[in-house]
Amino acid sequence: MAEHHDSGSGGHAVVTGTSSGIGRAIAERLLAAGWRVTGIDRAPSALTQAGFVGLQADLGESQALAAQLAGVGAVTALVHAAGYMRVGRLGELAPDHGEGMWRVHVGAAEALANALAPRMGEGGRIVLIGSRTANGAAGRSQYAATKAALTGLARSWAIELAPRRITVNVIAPAATDTPFLRDPSRAGTAPVLPPMGRFVDPAEVAALTAFLLSPEAAAITGQTITICAGASL
Repeated sequence: MAEHHDSGSGGHAVVTGTSSGIGRAIAERLLAAGWRVTGIDRAPSALTQAGFVGLQADLGESQALAAQLAGVGAVTALVHAAGYMRVGRLGELAPDHGEGMWRVHVGAAEALANALAPRMGEGGRIVLIGSRTANGAAGRSQYAATKAALTGLARSWAIELAPRRITVNVIAPAATDTPFLRDPSRAGTAPVLPPMGRFVDPAEVAALTAFLLSPEAAAITGQTITICAGASL
């Protein structure tokens, strides 16, 4: 019988990027529902709720990250929400930007899942926060490539882990109302307001994440779910 964990079950989730934005919203949602959360961030997390333990790590250094994960213990769920964007059009692409985003988005996902999935019991959960930009966007090719790669990881891992009833999914938000949205490095590639007339709220991404960690989502795996306020219509 699967070990079912809902948002009030007291499961243990490892969540990256809890210092701000989507990662913080996810951690707060899970903590409020009784989960224990281990947050992994480059900067100290501002979260102080009971049940939260923060680890400082450079997600771009996969070997060091794997070493730090050794002391985390058994894990019910992994949510990789940390990320950042650097932009540039052809002729102006900076290799270090592409490599840096690849390490944080893809390399860290590999290191995290490689270390934690073997410790998960039946019914565990993995959620990767991707992006609608994975479908392609002018000036964001390097970022799009790293986010598109998450789909390949998720579907491959979903196949491997299905016999253990561990699900792996990607949530792909469109422009979300976080400090990331107002990053000065995005100058010239500002997001277009979706048809609904507003950006996605981080709490909406957190709510979908909580659902994917719940027993009701036990049969959803290998999927990319888009939250876009109509942007993809």
